[in-house]
Amino acid sequence: MTLVAQAVFAAGVFIYYRFQPDPLRGTDFVGLFRRLVLGPGILASICVALHLLERFVQYQLPSSDRTFFAVIYTINSGLFILFLASTTYTWRSLVLFRSSGRLRREWELFEILLGGTLLLRLLGWELPTYLMLLVIGGLAIFGVYLSGNQKWVAYLNRRQKWEVVFMQLAILLCMTIFVAYFVRIQYDPKLIAPEPQHAFLLLTVFFAAFYAVMGLFVTFFNLPTAGVFEQKREEILSLQRLTQLIQRGQTEEDVYSMLFDATVQTVEADAAWLDIEVSDEAYKGQRYHITEEQCTAIRGLLADYNLGHIEYLNNDLPNSSGFRSLGLPFGSLIVMPLRSTKRQYGALYMLKNQPQGFDRENLGILQTFTSQTILSIENLQLVAASIQNERVQEELKIASTVQESLIPKDLPIDNWFEISSHAMAAKEVGGDFYDFLHLPGQRLAILIGDVSGKGITAAFHMAQMKGIFHALMQENPLARNEREKFPVPSKFMAMANKALVHCLEKSSFITASLYIIDYENRGFVFARAGHCHTLYYHSIKEEVSYFRTTGLGLGIIRHDAYEKHIKNQFYDYNPGDVMVIYTDGIVEARGANKEEYGEDRLQQMLERTYYLEADEIKNMILEDLAEFSRGQPMHDDQTLLVIKFRASQPEPTV
Repeated sequence: MTLVAQAVFAAGVFIYYRFQPDPLRGTDFVGLFRRLVLGPGILASICVALHLLERFVQYQLPSSDRTFFAVIYTINSGLFILFLASTTYTWRSLVLFRSSGRLRREWELFEILLGGTLLLRLLGWELPTYLMLLVIGGLAIFGVYLSGNQKWVAYLNRRQKWEVVFMQLAILLCMTIFVAYFVRIQYDPKLIAPEPQHAFLLLTVFFAAFYAVMGLFVTFFNLPTAGVFEQKREEILSLQRLTQLIQRGQTEEDVYSMLFDATVQTVEADAAWLDIEVSDEAYKGQRYHITEEQCTAIRGLLADYNLGHIEYLNNDLPNSSGFRSLGLPFGSLIVMPLRSTKRQYGALYMLKNQPQGFDRENLGILQTFTSQTILSIENLQLVAASIQNERVQEELKIASTVQESLIPKDLPIDNWFEISSHAMAAKEVGGDFYDFLHLPGQRLAILIGDVSGKGITAAFHMAQMKGIFHALMQENPLARNEREKFPVPSKFMAMANKALVHCLEKSSFITASLYIIDYENRGFVFARAGHCHTLYYHSIKEEVSYFRTTGLGLGIIRHDAYEKHIKNQFYDYNPGDVMVIYTDGIVEARGANKEEYGEDRLQQMLERTYYLEADEIKNMILEDLAEFSRGQPMHDDQTLLVIKFRASQPEPTV
């Protein structure tokens, strides 16, 4: 009955210590040993005091009553069991520091085998000697193997190592006190405890002392340091592999996946997940050994405590009130945000089953990995943007070349007039255009226009407009007379509007003016489709004015009613007259005070320069425009045509 009670007590004490929180806090190994020395030291001191009391009673007050000695023995046995339980689970915490799942399972197996052997020994179940030696030898070998896993030693500095050595010696001293007592009492005639009890206690001492001695040797000789260095080497190699893989031009999803796999492997996480908030791809993260419900619960708790987007380390989840309420099977958590100076990309979550699974070095590793990853992601984005920009630049270059080919290189030369032109795009590709076309009967068609918008689309519509111009201004073989063979400007605009309906975006439009100059009759007709007003110098009246005509841009109204909004205007020119045709980039150019160049200033320039040749008039206007807008960016394309009818006109041919 006594042995059964002792067995129940011993099992209860060991089970109690087994399910207590891990005594190791982070990497405070010295503090752990101090607490361990204090506890067994007190127990050993009580044992020594009881032993001295027992000897005093035995020699000073001789008595044959064994009850007193049995009580002392029982108390010492209980103290020793408490001592063994506290030291055993301290050793367990140290052995399992940074351990793999396999080592933890092996330790649990060792606990079961050792506990079973000790309890069988306590209850007096005898095995053949050879079998008992085989069992104990096997457990000893198993213990040697487990005792070699003491990575914690490598985290001590020189002073801490010496402190730990002395404290381990103190623990061995405390153990020696108990062993000496039980060895001596074994032969005391007043001892009433059975033999199996001594065998149990001594066998327990053997295994407890065995680990203590192994720990002392490992501490003294730094045996596991190479293993820790090997782990650090693996961490460096993982980072190197991550960097090399990233440099192969992977996609963002590939980079994130490599980060996730490398971090899980390096910190030996039991579970993990990655949340990606900013991604141009469908990839939003991934999970490892954790359910979406568990991820959601952890995210929600962190958000409640405003910890969702900061670095966070919790090595004791079971004792954290919020996490304890979630009932998760994890003991440690690291949250590492993925962010740059400009924005948040997401967060990386690493979990371990056991408490105290991570330390600041793991945090540093994750910081390095995530920093490298974000740098690589941003580099990928820059490369993609660069490629896209290069592609756009190449397209703009092609469009600019096409547009340049559409602008007439050779201006019409005639005895009736002189023409000077200027065209400059605000960007690589502009929306302004002009063109000339000689018609039969000594006539010249001049088209000028401005496409809304800029860039490749504007260049495309410019090419369309030029094609429409040349297509519609062809001779109509079904015409009833000479004048009907070519459309008048208003008819041209109506036909062009109908053609553009099928290819012009709804948000786009084109302003244009078409002039048909008839040298034979010394006049011209024109129509304005929402374009800038024509500036004209009348040599007979000696005045400069604008032709204020109505007209609606092409593409604004996309049905037959458009023709009602376009009117022709006829005008007889005189020798010496000057016509200035331009786009809004001229009159809307901005000065230093953000005011516009304006129609009035353009009119004043023609009043001062009308007597000059067309080239000189154009140059004077451009010089004044440049002076006005000096230091200001060019906001819109600028196109300027100056047509001056010669003072001496040839006689019309009959």
